[in-house]
This record gives sequence, C-alpha cells and structure tokens, in this order.
Amino acid sequence: MQKIIHMEELMKRLIYLAVVLVLVFALAACSASSDHLAAMKKAGKMVVGTSADYPPFEFVDEAGNTTGFDVELMNEIGKRLGVTVEWTDMPFDSLIAAVQGGKIDLSIAAFNYDEERDKTVDFTDAYYTSEDALVVLETLSGDVPTPENLDKFVVGVQSGTTQDGWLTDNYEATGKLTADTLLRYERVDQAFMDLQAGRVQVIMADYVPAKALVDQFGGMKIVYQGVLSTGPMNIVIPDGDKNLQTEINKIIKELQDEGFIDALAVKYFAE
Repeated sequence: MQKIIHMEELMKRLIYLAVVLVLVFALAACSASSDHLAAMKKAGKMVVGTSADYPPFEFVDEAGNTTGFDVELMNEIGKRLGVTVEWTDMPFDSLIAAVQGGKIDLSIAAFNYDEERDKTVDFTDAYYTSEDALVVLETLSGDVPTPENLDKFVVGVQSGTTQDGWLTDNYEATGKLTADTLLRYERVDQAFMDLQAGRVQVIMADYVPAKALVDQFGGMKIVYQGVLSTGPMNIVIPDGDKNLQTEINKIIKELQDEGFIDALAVKYFAE
C-alpha cells in the first residue's frame, strides 16, 4: 500500500513538473517576441532598411541625405517609440532577407503585403495605398502598352517588387515574356535610364515614384494607371514580433488620426 502511495505521489510530481516546464517555455516564447522592441529601446535606436531609389517614397537628396515620404514617416515613428532611426540603404530584393536574418530591425520601402513575403516576416497595418503605372517614351508610336498586351514590348521592372511578381505570374510563367523581353533592375531609376536609351519600351512601376521619375527624366509619359499588383503599403517587421507590431500599429493609427500622414502625402505626392 505504501508503495502505491509513493507511485501516485511521484506521478503527481511529474505531472506538476511537466506543467511548470510548459509554462516556462510559453513565457520564454512571449518574452522572445518582446525582446526586439525592448532591445531597440535599450539601445536607443532602430536600424531601418530601405532602397533609396524610389522617389518620392525614399531617395537621396542633393545633400546626400536619405529622405522621402517613407523616411519622414519612419523618423516620426522612431521619435514616438523613443529611439533614433539609423538608415541602411540596400537593394530592394535583399530587404526581406535582411529583416529575417536580423541584419536590420525593420524595413520600409513602399512594401505591399503578399502571402509569399508573409511566410518569413510580418507586416504592420497599412499606412498608404498605391497604384501601378506603365511608362513609355513620349515618342512611342504604334500600339500603346496596356496590362493586356505587354507581350508585344520589351518590359523593364525593378526586381523583387509586386510589379515584378505580377509580370512573372501573368506573362513570364505563361511564356509570353522571356529573359530577353522582361528585364529586371536592382534600382528603378536604372530601368528609366534604359527606357531613355531605348533598351526597354515600357516600364511597370508603382505610380507615385513612376510619376516622380517621369518628371525627373523628361520625354516620358504614363499610359496606364490602376491597381494590378499594388495596394496598401506596410512596414516589414520580424516574424512573430507581436509587441513591435502592436506598438507601431498604434502609432500609425495616431498619425492617421492627427493628419500627419495626409500632410506628408500633400508634401510629396501633390500634383
């Protein structure tokens, strides 16, 4: 009888220990998700990645400073988090991996949410909504590019963008565009240089930076504006970082309610 009692007591203790271990691991997981925000606040800074070739969202001004709609927005978010923002400029198609690998804390670069990206990182709530554009030279004769006839042209696009994804799915995957007729660029301004030089016939890009670059380069025009691949823009954060996500979402909502984001839009996007 004594032996049975000891066995029952042992089982109870083992069950109790198992429950304690589960709770410890659960608390550790919760703590891990909050460590990133806490670490940034402790360091007093957050390292933000962008691709500063996408005016007016992010670009380098004549004085060599990184600026633009996204940059001013993120600087204000950093201010409200109580940290300074340290900017890192890198190719657009390397930003997701940089967040995932911890090389940067987060990224803002006119990102649109998509399911493929969401497999490795998380996104904040949207802070702005965009459209797509097709750009050609003003001297173009013959057929005018549309979303339905791009297989008639040599097309340029920035690598890793949602426009790149749309062209891949709708044209490259079906064989309508090939490596010879769909040219990808690390920076969007490189595509505009090639359009100017006649190496591509049409560029697909986000409407706002496309308009800015059309004005900058001259001799070009937008022949299509609409929603194909784009939509709401979001900030990219580490996967599973709910505390950081919640805090930034709160600030985005404040900035929207206060009219801060509308004022930025007027500053950078007004006709």
